Amino acid sequence: MTEPLLKVEGLQAWYGESHILHGIDFHVGRGELVTLLGRNGVGKTTTLKSVMGIVGKRTGSVRFENEELVSQPSNVIARKGMAYCPEERGIFSSLNVEENLLLPPAVKPGGLSIDEIYKLFPNLLERRRSQGTKLSGGEQQMLAIGRILRTGASLLLLDEPTEGLAPVIVQRIGEIIRELKARGFTILLVEQNFRFAAAVADRHYVVEDGRVVDMMTAAEVSTNIGKLQAYLGV
Repeated sequence: MTEPLLKVEGLQAWYGESHILHGIDFHVGRGELVTLLGRNGVGKTTTLKSVMGIVGKRTGSVRFENEELVSQPSNVIARKGMAYCPEERGIFSSLNVEENLLLPPAVKPGGLSIDEIYKLFPNLLERRRSQGTKLSGGEQQMLAIGRILRTGASLLLLDEPTEGLAPVIVQRIGEIIRELKARGFTILLVEQNFRFAAAVADRHYVVEDGRVVDMMTAAEVSTNIGKLQAYLGV
């Protein structure tokens, strides 16, 4: 196997006195779409935040482009080419759609232009002068994803992009994520909706109690449905 774009080993994380991650290990190859699966509260979102350096304390190893980043602050990590799209989306209510899209600075060459983002998300073009928080939930999710595509990041960390969305919008988000993968983006996805995750991912890591307890490829999912359902409590 070639050197992974992202390699995480023995990652531990704390919020204050609360010890959340207990030695997470996983890797993401360049151009892969990898998911972190697991029940609520097992540490999936904390894993994304720890990779980005936005937790109170973390130890272990986070290597991106073969460079150790675990001691680096989040602003430095972002400039290396990672971008995080949080579950809460973080849309600025005082800005319209286009202003929200233009807010993050480009940190590396290769980011999508505003016109390319509008082509990918036609709804945002139609609503470009609307206040960001006046959009539907699906449009806000598109805005949150579109905003990080301008930065030039090659690794996208997406946290629950389908949470609370109607099935037709979930389908559209899936199409967009597959399009981003086809464009060469590497994606680490946290997702509760396993049916959605199974349709887009190359590999799945299962997280329990702050540790990775299993990994399976997309091809192995069909023969491991019972095991996955037990892990996920469905």
